[in-house]
Amino acid sequence: MPAAGALKILGIDPGLTATGYGLILTQGNKHRALDFGAIKPKRGIEHAARLRTIHAALVDVIVREQPDEVAVEDFIVGHVRAAVAVGEARAMALLAASQAGLPVAMYKPAEVKQFVTSFGRGSKEQVQMMVQALLELDEPPESPDAADALAVALCHSLKRGSALMSGALS
Repeated sequence: MPAAGALKILGIDPGLTATGYGLILTQGNKHRALDFGAIKPKRGIEHAARLRTIHAALVDVIVREQPDEVAVEDFIVGHVRAAVAVGEARAMALLAASQAGLPVAMYKPAEVKQFVTSFGRGSKEQVQMMVQALLELDEPPESPDAADALAVALCHSLKRGSALMSGALS
């Protein structure tokens, strides 16, 4: 159980091929990774089954880890077909969070990178390295999707913290 004032934040990086998730515990300016990974539906299964797999796995993470808040990476995809696929995976994340009654915040990729790497166009490798440093992990997360999800959770925590300090949130 988290200490008083601690917050469990589940970050989600949606994707149809791989949906990353990362759970952090944040208290003040201290952050600790509790769980992270990537949900990778089996190749070759039908589209609806891929979405069902993503949803069921996210529900499992939410039930098991009991986060207080959820942060989801919004997407900017130039190709319409890719945008639809990512949007469907994002919908599974939003549905799982909504079913659990959890508040959800959405962040654009550049915003996440800005908060985590101090540069809105940081590479996947920079995100992995900064996530490792900020969460004091022994090594960077193997999955870039999990690293991105942890970065989304960190972004939410950092943005939430700065909003609380400025009095924007109560």
